[in-house]
Amino acid sequence: MRNVKVPDRRMALDAPERARWELAAMAGRMRSLEARLAEEQENAETARRELDRERRRLERLRHSESYRLGYGLVSLVKDPVHTVPRLSRAVLRRLRGHPKTNSAAVRRVPSAAQRPPAHLYVAIGLDTAAVREFVLTLRQRLLVNPDHRPVVVTDCPSFALLRDLGVLIEYLPDRATWDHHRPDRPWDDVLTQRLSRLNRDHDTARTVIVDATQPPTLADLLR
Repeated sequence: MRNVKVPDRRMALDAPERARWELAAMAGRMRSLEARLAEEQENAETARRELDRERRRLERLRHSESYRLGYGLVSLVKDPVHTVPRLSRAVLRRLRGHPKTNSAAVRRVPSAAQRPPAHLYVAIGLDTAAVREFVLTLRQRLLVNPDHRPVVVTDCPSFALLRDLGVLIEYLPDRATWDHHRPDRPWDDVLTQRLSRLNRDHDTARTVIVDATQPPTLADLLR
């Protein structure tokens, strides 16, 4: 009897499983962008209200003694003979009404250095050794070109052993564990919501799905 080769069912399921993860990552990214859009719209409305306040403040300033004093200085340059007495009285009134300000206390706070963008790496389905190897490869990639901040999402229960590698690790329970403890909530929904939250929290610029059957090499990450 001739032997018939039976296809590996596990390998056959890899493509649909990967497609689901990519769909979840895309949905999470879209939710993050929608939340960011809503936040930007709120910020725009806040900026509009602030602009209105500044306009009202400008109008008050134009009618204030400070503005008149500045106007007097300009007048002093143009017509010093008639402006000196009036300007002197204004300066005296201002000094009497306001204590001397400590100029050393008023300093401009230096702006923070711009941080590189964050990239989210979804490494689902890898065991501890594979995740560790991927993180080490990712570190090598950053040594060559530190152009982003990596955030690695893994369902490996030993993720705590990877925290000493200097890369931010985010944990998500694997499908079997989640279905066992929370059968009332689909794991795919949890994955989508988790990725959406991470995209929003870290303000990620890119999401990368790590192939569990063939993790990327250093050359792949440098492309």
